[in-house]
Amino acid sequence: MSISLEKGQKIDLTKTNPGLTKVIVGLGWDTNKYDGGQDFDLDASAFCLNASGKAASEKDFIFYNNTQNSNGSVVHTGDNRTGEGEGDDEQLKVDLAAVPAEIDKISFCITIYDAAARSQNFGQVSNAFVRIVNEATNEELIRYDLGEDFSVETAIVVGELYRNNGEWKFNAVGSGYKDGLGGLVRDFGLS
Repeated sequence: MSISLEKGQKIDLTKTNPGLTKVIVGLGWDTNKYDGGQDFDLDASAFCLNASGKAASEKDFIFYNNTQNSNGSVVHTGDNRTGEGEGDDEQLKVDLAAVPAEIDKISFCITIYDAAARSQNFGQVSNAFVRIVNEATNEELIRYDLGEDFSVETAIVVGELYRNNGEWKFNAVGSGYKDGLGGLVRDFGLS
């Protein structure tokens, strides 16, 4: 049975699901119907962060152009340029047991590609969600629906997997950025 989270809620992932090692992080969204003349292209990404909350190198930024971290424990499964259809629009697979020890946290984000040039923001996006699925059983364990709290933002940290006393937990973050991917990259220590 899936557990539905609210913004800011944290939950045990591996402690309450013994033996869980591989998860799929599914992210989805719909764009509101309006005629801005431009297609929406939202992108899922992940940042593998150390104890200081920073990515050690570009390899720790996983997205459609760098589809996995250095050891392949976090993998982006591909870019969906339209967001059409039901279910997950993009997915990242995480092998929790193989995530390097120096990685303390994995932040999952959704950004709007070329948002400034296209005059787009998350005020034009609805039904955004992140969910954690047990890869072995395809069972949804956790779901966080972001709601309609965003207006001018062009990037959102939706949630994070993080280590706590040898276990993995999930935090429903829901934090927006007005300066898009550039702001995320800067905050996570990359240029």
